[in-house]
Amino acid sequence: MRILVTGAAGFIGSHTAERLLEMGHEVIGVDNFSEYYDVSLKRMNADAVKEKGGQILEFDLRDIEGYKNLPSDIDYIFHYAAQPGISASSSFEDYLTNNVFATKNLIDWALGLENLKMFVNIGTSSIYGLEATFPEDVAPKPASFYGVTKLAAEQLVLQKSREKQMKACSLRLYSVIGPRERPEKMYTKLIACGLDSKPFPLFEGSKEHLRSFTYVGDIVDGVVSIMGKESLVDGEVINIGTEAEHTTAEGIEAVEQVLGKSIDINTIPKRAGDQLRTKANIDKARQLLNYNPQTSLIDSVRSQVDWYKKNFLKA
Repeated sequence: MRILVTGAAGFIGSHTAERLLEMGHEVIGVDNFSEYYDVSLKRMNADAVKEKGGQILEFDLRDIEGYKNLPSDIDYIFHYAAQPGISASSSFEDYLTNNVFATKNLIDWALGLENLKMFVNIGTSSIYGLEATFPEDVAPKPASFYGVTKLAAEQLVLQKSREKQMKACSLRLYSVIGPRERPEKMYTKLIACGLDSKPFPLFEGSKEHLRSFTYVGDIVDGVVSIMGKESLVDGEVINIGTEAEHTTAEGIEAVEQVLGKSIDINTIPKRAGDQLRTKANIDKARQLLNYNPQTSLIDSVRSQVDWYKKNFLKA
């Protein structure tokens, strides 16, 4: 199969591209290498994909002219590309253009693909709002520009399924952790602070927040299991994540355990839009995809610490 992965130089997109290559598929990855975080990290992820035989094109999905450079014989699209997070440094326009306009452009292009079997939109638990513990049929109440625009993108994709113009589904991912996690995210920052003996900046009140911290490999298991089940999942929204939930405090303790040292905490003002609790309800994923994530929090942290030491510790 020939597969397009958008956001292929990102955290989860690069892992998905590699898995698809390992499965024997041809992968064309696209990424705009935005400066939301250190571009050199994205280059490193892209190089890992290319080393396994994948192709990476530098391309912004907002640029309509760029689509003419993409191959037309695509079998699957896995759409990860987005403006992520709830950072105050990102404007509403950043979220709107990257998450909504770019998705609309991609959909318009995809409608002309004769071989397309499925458009897989990568959504987020942020669509649910401050509490993300629900089955997929609960009304979403997003509490951030990120959640609002990802919901809009999801509905743009599913609209085409409802109109029978293409088969499509959306996967709502939960609190993904592991190697290549973005530098501003909790575990990468925790590991860096621990190894550098620096205080970890923790948002006020977040120590008690609950999360379905899900290992990236378990996430990719769910994503690629869509293939071959097009009729089963067409038009569906499916939660992908672990049912196990841990507090932020337990996450900190796991990193301290793996590093063998305590980490000082520097409490900073809370931020708007931060989810209070995520617990993936994966009944539908179990039923439709036979999805069964297995990786424990401590094993996820060990893998991420090993990755960090290998790539960022000076010899």
